[in-house]
Amino acid sequence: MSKPNYVLVVDTNRKPLNPCTPGVARSLLKAKKAKVFRRYPFTIILNQAVENKPKPMQLKLDPGSKTTGIALLQEEKVVWAGELTHRGQQIKDSLESRRALRRGRRHRKTRYRKARFLNRSRLKGWLAPSLQHRVETTLTWVNRLRRYAPITGISQELVRFDLQKQDNPEISGIEYQQGTLFGYEVREYLLAKWERKCAYCGVENVPLQVEHIHPRAKGGTDRVSNLCLSCEPCNLKKGTQDIEVFLRNKPDVLSHVLTQAKRPLKDAAAVNSTRWALFNRLKQTGLPVETGSGGKTKYNRIRLELSKHHYIDAACVGNVDNLQILTTQPLLIKATGHGTRQMCRTDKFGFPSRHVPRNKFVRGFQTGDIVKAAVTQGKKIGLYVGRVAVRSTGSFNISDKTGLVQGISHKYCQVVHRKDGYNYAC
Repeated sequence: MSKPNYVLVVDTNRKPLNPCTPGVARSLLKAKKAKVFRRYPFTIILNQAVENKPKPMQLKLDPGSKTTGIALLQEEKVVWAGELTHRGQQIKDSLESRRALRRGRRHRKTRYRKARFLNRSRLKGWLAPSLQHRVETTLTWVNRLRRYAPITGISQELVRFDLQKQDNPEISGIEYQQGTLFGYEVREYLLAKWERKCAYCGVENVPLQVEHIHPRAKGGTDRVSNLCLSCEPCNLKKGTQDIEVFLRNKPDVLSHVLTQAKRPLKDAAAVNSTRWALFNRLKQTGLPVETGSGGKTKYNRIRLELSKHHYIDAACVGNVDNLQILTTQPLLIKATGHGTRQMCRTDKFGFPSRHVPRNKFVRGFQTGDIVKAAVTQGKKIGLYVGRVAVRSTGSFNISDKTGLVQGISHKYCQVVHRKDGYNYAC
C-alpha cells in the first residue's frame, strides 16, 4: 500500500509548522479550520496563528544529471519526498539548433564580416546553460520548501566519488583502506565509468567484480586507473595474465579497454562541477550544509536495506544512523520551462507560419495553468481538470487524463495551480 506525502502546514501568518498526515489535513479542511494554500507541493494554511515552536526538519538533496532526489526528514523520519527531473538535454538541443540557424543566417547575410567569437569573456564560476539549469531548478525547490516547512539544515551529496581517498587510500590511515566505505567509493566510480558492463565480454545484469587490468602479481597497483569491472568467468579466465596476452585475439576489445582506462569520467566531472556550484549557493542561504559522497550514500542505503529510488538516496545522504520511510509516493516534478519568446511560429523549413499574440493572459488565464472546469450546459457537460491552452476568443482547450477537450468557455474555468514551469505527478 502506497503512503502519500505528509501535508505541509503554515499558520495564518505564513509561518511554517509541523507537517501533518493527509487524514489530519482532510479533517481540518472539512471543519473549515484551514484552507488549501498551494496545490504543489500540497500545503494548507490555518485560520489562526500558532505560537508553538515546530520541530526542526532536515532537507536532503541527491543531485543528479537527469533527476535530483529531494527528501524532508523530521526526527529521522522521511515525511515528504520528491523527484525533480531536469531538462538539461532539451536546453542543449535547443542551443545547438539556434547555433545552427544563426551560423546559416550569418553565412548568407554577413559572409565577409570579421569573426567575433573570441571577444566575449566568461565570468568566474560560469556554467553551461544546461548545467546552470540544474542548479537553478534545485534552488527553486529548496527556497520553495523553506517557505512551507521549518527547515533548519541542508544535506547534499557533494561528490559522487571521493577521488582523493581512491588515489591515496592512506590519507586517513591504513584502517580506511581496509574499511567498507573505500570499496563503495571505488565500486560506484567503476560502475559509472564502465557503464555497468563487463569490460572483456560486455555482459550486463550480472554480478561484476573489480578487476586489475595489469595484474597485481606482476606489479599492478590498486589505483582506479588500473581497475575495471569483469564478470566472474572472465575474471577467472584472465587470472594473472597480462591484458595483451589475454586479449591477443580481440584487438578491438583490447584497444577499447586501454582507452577507457585512461579516459576521465567526463559526465561525472560535469555533474560534480554542478554540485559544487549548488553547494556554494546553498551556503548563501545561511543554513548549515552537511555534505557526503555517493559511495557513502550507497553504503547507508544498503546497510538499512532500502530500495533504490532517487528520494531514498537523498534521505541516505550524510550521516544516517536509522531511517524510517513514512512516504512511498514522492511528488514527481518535471521541469518544462516557461515557454518561448518567439514572435511567430515556423514550419519544418524554418519559414513563418503563424503569429503569436503579444498578451499571454486571456481573461485571467494563461497557457499552462492547471484549471478545473465544471461545465453545466451544452454538449460538453462534465468536470474537467487539466492544463489549459488559452485563446483570445475566450474559448479554451483543456488537456486532462482522457485527452484534449476543445471549446470550453472561460466562464466555467477556475484556477487550481498557476503555471510555474513544472509538470507534476504522483
